[in-house]
Amino acid sequence: MAAFPSRDRAAFDAHWKANILGNPGAITQTILVDGEVAGNVGSWPQEGVRLVGYWIGKEYWGKGVATRALAAFLHLVTDRPIHAHVVKHNVGSIRVLEKCGFSLEQSVEVASDGVVELVFVLP
Repeated sequence: MAAFPSRDRAAFDAHWKANILGNPGAITQTILVDGEVAGNVGSWPQEGVRLVGYWIGKEYWGKGVATRALAAFLHLVTDRPIHAHVVKHNVGSIRVLEKCGFSLEQSVEVASDGVVELVFVLP
């Protein structure tokens, strides 16, 4: 969804241990499709707001998996407002957020290379 560089496996594992599984304010769910792991969706407090994000395996893109998973997750996590960051060129994730009731709040240039990140909010 958002613009950030990928991590190597050790850095990824450390991030998950400290910031996702080790964060008492974070809520994380595995997304299953026909019993197979298709991705994850999570929410966490950051800088005074609650954020939501998700990752879906490429083989599940365009099949409604993200929309169904996020919609179900938003029934579990009822804190509002909830914010989501997405890069401007990620049209699929923008559509998922819109289908789940999010609206565009602001546009922010996050890198000197012109990467634009959009901030969506569900009031």
